Amino acid sequence: MIDARTGETVVSHAAAERLPIASTTKLMTAYLAMRELPESKRVRAAPYAAIPGESLLGLSAGEPISVRDLLYGLILRSGNDAAETLAVAAAGSEPRFVRRMNLGAAALGLADTHYANPIGLDEAGNFSSARDLVALSRRLLEIPRFARIVDSRSAVLRSLRPKRTIYTRNTLLLRAPWANGVKTGHTLGAGYVLVGSGRRRGVELISAVLGAPSESQRDAESLNLLDYGFSLYRQRRPLRAGERVASPSIRYSGGELSLLAARTVAVGLRRDQRLRIEVRAPSEVEGPLRHRAPIGAAIVEVDGRRVARVPLLASRAIGRASDFDRARSFVSEHRAPLAAGGFVILMGAVSFRWLLRRRRRDK
Repeated sequence: MIDARTGETVVSHAAAERLPIASTTKLMTAYLAMRELPESKRVRAAPYAAIPGESLLGLSAGEPISVRDLLYGLILRSGNDAAETLAVAAAGSEPRFVRRMNLGAAALGLADTHYANPIGLDEAGNFSSARDLVALSRRLLEIPRFARIVDSRSAVLRSLRPKRTIYTRNTLLLRAPWANGVKTGHTLGAGYVLVGSGRRRGVELISAVLGAPSESQRDAESLNLLDYGFSLYRQRRPLRAGERVASPSIRYSGGELSLLAARTVAVGLRRDQRLRIEVRAPSEVEGPLRHRAPIGAAIVEVDGRRVARVPLLASRAIGRASDFDRARSFVSEHRAPLAAGGFVILMGAVSFRWLLRRRRRDK
């Protein structure tokens, strides 16, 4: 199990053991499909000869469907036919897509992972580890549309005729209100597999349970793992909405402008973690500025890694400086050079008068 913000391992057991992973294979299928295919693109369902007991979306060969609906069918229903269709649409054939899957795993540093198909069927050479599954899921959860999909209890597939409503197979989402993902899997060879995730106490954790003997035990082990992880954190609020974070000076007219945090940030921290706030704001501002104009930001970091970026907003409107204010500011900022220049002019004038008087006396 890892802290999704930093990628740091919170607790683990046999995390690098290579095991069959069933339909959590589809995480890489989703990763590549989202990179290669626009969500709005419509493709035709690839022919797929399913064996009894396979999880299917129920597509007919040649049936048009959007990539968006295929992704929902891939994750929520774990549709093998959806996986095959995405693979063919993205790479032209399943073998070419599988090669891309393995290249993708290598590029992401998934050292314990190898794919033999885009579905997760039991096959030699299709394996991964808990460590690699949570690392891949962390990367995927950084993609907003993927995070929306895996956190969905249901979805309407509007590109199908007639449109169809599907429901998630991830029962973890139904058992814990804080759960927000990720992917289930089951085959005879892999047992019951679940990559789970949830957000509580200002932190998001990602877990992986492989080889459980039943769906109920898979869910129970995932809940116990995540509950234990969350128990290690205490929530802090380093920034609150409306809190003054910076006070740059106002050019020309003088005074200061308070910059306020746009929103509250809740951060979960373990005892060994360090919290830091970096303020990125100008030391001086100039009007005109409207009320609540964004000026800079506050960066919240945990152990040196960004966990939040909060815009800083102007606490009030600032008008354009008048010519008088600009002139006064110029004099104030250049007082010493102006004084020196005035002294030189004065001395020049005195010298000139002295020379005139001397010439008059000489005549």
